[in-house]
Amino acid sequence: MSISINSRIESIQISGIRQFSNQLIDYPEAINLTIGQPDFPTPEAVKQAAIIAIQNNQTSYTHNAGLLELRAEIASFFLDTYALEFNPQSEVIVTNGASEGLDSLFRAILEEGDEVILPAPAYPGYEPIIQLCGGKVVYLDTSDTGFQPDPQRLESLITDRTKAVLMNFPSNPTGVTMESAQLEKVAAVLEKHEVFIVTDEIYSENSYGEKHTTFASFEKLHNRTFLVHGLSKSHSMTGWRIGFVLGPEMYMKHVLKVHQYNAICAAVPSQYAALEAMKNQRHIPAEMNKEYIERRDFVYKRLTDMDIDVVLPKGAFYIFPSIEKFGMTSFDFAMRLLKEGGVAAVPGSAFTKYGEGFVRISYAYSMVVLEEGMNRLEQFIQTLKLRD
Repeated sequence: MSISINSRIESIQISGIRQFSNQLIDYPEAINLTIGQPDFPTPEAVKQAAIIAIQNNQTSYTHNAGLLELRAEIASFFLDTYALEFNPQSEVIVTNGASEGLDSLFRAILEEGDEVILPAPAYPGYEPIIQLCGGKVVYLDTSDTGFQPDPQRLESLITDRTKAVLMNFPSNPTGVTMESAQLEKVAAVLEKHEVFIVTDEIYSENSYGEKHTTFASFEKLHNRTFLVHGLSKSHSMTGWRIGFVLGPEMYMKHVLKVHQYNAICAAVPSQYAALEAMKNQRHIPAEMNKEYIERRDFVYKRLTDMDIDVVLPKGAFYIFPSIEKFGMTSFDFAMRLLKEGGVAAVPGSAFTKYGEGFVRISYAYSMVVLEEGMNRLEQFIQTLKLRD
């Protein structure tokens, strides 16, 4: 006989991304295109800011919501970049990464049986957080609409149990952004229904083309929108664990309570590093984006030259080609690609059932790695055609 644990956690599995990437230990020669980890170093000035903070013994607790100077700089960034006004005293919380921010806000707003609508294919980290809060995810299928949420389809899913709609654009895993015209149509639906909007914009600074637009910019939605952001992707700071949650004061005071009891405050040296990033290193994402665009264009051209159907991504650093024509599941395709082709890509099924028929390739790698990866992928596909 064993003591039982939380039944909700028993039903949750390790992320499909990690399940697959963890197998790479058995294939040391494989080209790894699985993880969304920028290959750029953290900017030197950002690293130095953390070192100086440690040397100056700035390692004690901060306010639960984070250093006020940092919160003010975050608010300044969103005002300067997106014309959004947030009170740094009461509407900004610094969290241990965007993931902890999402966890804190969902624990603050969800009750047993509440539903959260989520466009899919979707990042696999969302559903477990919602389930652990007693909520239920309702997926909005975008696999047949160019990975764009269809407004009518969205409205058909909203019920009296819907508590929130969670958006993630630019998207992981598809790299798709929501153009402003499409976003306005979706916002018009959301304006008619009293639901929260949670918008995960961790990749907003990695947008290529039209300037990123946020749901928080719509006046009728602003007072019930939570904006989740951070520095992991924009400044190559994944391990520093710095995220932000911004939202209306009436709700953020409750998110802060969850964050307080969950984490007390974000890691303090990381907060000083983030202060430097937000204050003096705002140019960094644009510099990295130049290389991401070059990599994206290269991978996209190689895939289309292989006669693979794929949507051109306009943000993040992922591309989501269809492998449906090869007549096998995405998991089987990815396993054979790894074993026979020497390339690791994530099966689309890791991103809900609506990702079946696709694989995710990360182009957050050097051109040398991407060139070899695409060469191997092409050789593997040619063997499939020969067998056919």
